[in-house]
Amino acid sequence: MSAYGISPIVLIATIVGYFLVLLLVAHITSKGADTQAFFNAKRQSPWYLVAFGMIGASLSGVTFVSVPGWVAESQFSYMQMVFGYLLGYLVIATVLMPMYYKLDLTSIYTYLEGRFGQVSYKTGAFFFLGSRLVQASFRLYLVAIVLQTFVMDHYGLPFWLTVMVAIILIWIYTYKGGIKTIVWTDTLQTTCMLVAVVATIFAIGSEMQLSLGNLIATVKQSEYSQIFYFEGGWSDSKNFFKQFLAGAFIAIVMTGLDQDMMQKNLTCKNLGEAQKNMFWFSLSLIFVNLLFLGMGAMLYIYADSLAIVVPEKSDLLFPLLAFEHLPATIGIVFVLGLIAAAYSSADSALTSLTTSFCIDILDFEKKDRDEVQKKQARLITHIVFSILLFVVILLFYQINNDAVIKAIFSIAGYTYGPLLGLFAFGFFTKLNVRDPLVPLVCILSPILTYVINNNSEAWLAGYKFGFELLLLNGIITFVGLLSLSKKRDILC
Repeated sequence: MSAYGISPIVLIATIVGYFLVLLLVAHITSKGADTQAFFNAKRQSPWYLVAFGMIGASLSGVTFVSVPGWVAESQFSYMQMVFGYLLGYLVIATVLMPMYYKLDLTSIYTYLEGRFGQVSYKTGAFFFLGSRLVQASFRLYLVAIVLQTFVMDHYGLPFWLTVMVAIILIWIYTYKGGIKTIVWTDTLQTTCMLVAVVATIFAIGSEMQLSLGNLIATVKQSEYSQIFYFEGGWSDSKNFFKQFLAGAFIAIVMTGLDQDMMQKNLTCKNLGEAQKNMFWFSLSLIFVNLLFLGMGAMLYIYADSLAIVVPEKSDLLFPLLAFEHLPATIGIVFVLGLIAAAYSSADSALTSLTTSFCIDILDFEKKDRDEVQKKQARLITHIVFSILLFVVILLFYQINNDAVIKAIFSIAGYTYGPLLGLFAFGFFTKLNVRDPLVPLVCILSPILTYVINNNSEAWLAGYKFGFELLLLNGIITFVGLLSLSKKRDILC
């Protein structure tokens, strides 16, 4: 299948050109990089660069195609969760970051060792490693499927080759500079992603012969633009308080307790600059998500104006219009935006997986290794995780069942609950736990959460969990740790 007015060779040339730019940035930024630079960029990253790059890192290929597709079903209600993010980011900037900088952490899970012990520390790190590996694979898988369908199939190239080339390219531009390089490449990738969205909005306006102001007015007057939902009760998935609370905890856990996201913040020169980065990033995210949702509404309005049949899978609406119904240039910027959104999360995931494994599992900061030994171990770890990404993506492809794959992805999300419970117990109590039993609690917590979620409507008078399932998971972990506590009489 060829793109609308674009031959696959043009798209391939665009992708190659994009990666050549990435490689140039990597070459420049990785000069003189050692192991410390790979892990924390020697804490020399400008805060504004980190803040801008984190926009792309917080979004992904899933967000790039899915958020616009959600608009028909959920309107702009997703913004309620985004507003909740602000509260979560405030907690990160004022509670978590000061502790991370005070302890001078490279891996945030090192905190668990000092607070609870070696077993808790390793447990937290392993939960992150497993979860991030599955999530990064899933996100890259979705992008590879789009590229395979619209470009690679034209030449009869197999899916495994598409995936292998993508991962090799990511490995090449991250293996030397690590986070030092990613801080800069994320800036480029965020720019490409935002350009793709803005270009699509203007293209739709041009096709419908509407000025930008008229286009915005059309979206406002449409059925898609409602943001706040106060009428429904707690069983309503769009309920404001439910989504706001979920958004706050999702931000705390998936940014503040996630090595992938926090590693970028910990490259800032000091706590003040890191906090400045977090505040500006959180405010920017409001406008970026409004931009995505606005584009989503415009895609549906445009499709309706041409009587285009909307795909059953809403994720395919954006690529369908970009490749087949909008000007040829939009097909190109869509591919660039998609790759940028996916790779800005995949490259940092690969780096954070390598960092966490080296620091948390191989004990880089404890064992006496020289730079040559560290570099060799880091290189091997980086290669192994690249191979694991490749294998997991191919497993998704072999399953070839969206429902099963998304279930696997959602199960990976359950693993953040134990991290929430572990860190919350560490911060808000002075209790000590029986360290060897902590893994048991962290394994049982997601299982119990899954059982409760599957039976909530029968057990809880019709209540159905949404994103707040993360909070339930964290509470179960917290209670489990409480049952393992040694000094119940000492509370914060």
